[in-house]
Amino acid sequence: MRVADILASKGSAVITIKPSESIATLSRLLRDKRIGAAIVSNDGNTIDGVISERDVAYGLAVHESNLHTLLVSALMTKAVITCSPRDDVAKVASTMLSRNIRHIPVHDGNGLIGMVSIRDVLKERLEELQRETAQLRSLAIQTNPEPQDR
Repeated sequence: MRVADILASKGSAVITIKPSESIATLSRLLRDKRIGAAIVSNDGNTIDGVISERDVAYGLAVHESNLHTLLVSALMTKAVITCSPRDDVAKVASTMLSRNIRHIPVHDGNGLIGMVSIRDVLKERLEELQRETAQLRSLAIQTNPEPQDR
């Protein structure tokens, strides 16, 4: 299974926010879209960073009541790990686990084409396991061994 398969089933819409926007604006965006992270981009195609709920929570501990006025660029992750639509989902899952990240932007060389979350990866993996289980059960039912004399 490839990342492109996940994007085909969930869609490739990506929510972006400009680095010059405030954390208050970001928080409203995340709430309204019911998402956990957004791509930080000046033009909606390039990836300047990623910002998540976790970044906002950590920022609250440091900036307290001034958090809502901070710019997204102050809290965003600048060293962004991306994946390709051709990448194997198992490889992406491994990267997410080893790097302790929950969202990976999908980049095809020409620009941003999607975002994959750990939830997307787990959903695809669960569906894959359910398909395999159904195939094995079907095979087990079809296989009718000869009775053995004892």
